[in-house]
Amino acid sequence: TMTALVIVLYNSNQLFAWGDIQSKMVLIDGTRVGGVDLTSLAFQSVLPGFQFVLTIAIFLFAFSTMISWSYYGLQSWKYLFGRSSAADLSYKLVFCLVIVIGAAISLGSVIDFSDAMIFAMVFPNMIGLFLLFPKVREELNRYLNACRQSDSGS
Repeated sequence: TMTALVIVLYNSNQLFAWGDIQSKMVLIDGTRVGGVDLTSLAFQSVLPGFQFVLTIAIFLFAFSTMISWSYYGLQSWKYLFGRSSAADLSYKLVFCLVIVIGAAISLGSVIDFSDAMIFAMVFPNMIGLFLLFPKVREELNRYLNACRQSDSGS
């Protein structure tokens, strides 16, 4: 990706030593640097002042992610608990509480939790895929037969 390329180019003069793999940090003048800080330093070395653009981009990405997760989470909540104002309000309260908790804990914990929730969504989707596979195959065969008949008729 572009970020990785900038970080590698940033280290072309051996400005930092690659740190241990577990912490995902590098050493710059004896200080551990990683994540957004390393990306900001790398972009700043290539384009002075770009760290401010990066800060705005990170904010917009985080904000748009919260909006989209809020919307799709609300749609799922409505599907599970019904389309009532009480269900809407309860979801919005839970979502706001999770935002406050997420702001208070470490970024690593937030990312680990969101990854775990996305992974947990795989299981009901896989069950649905297996249960619907015969119907999908039937519809695909019907579609392919209709395509073959329209090709042979022309």
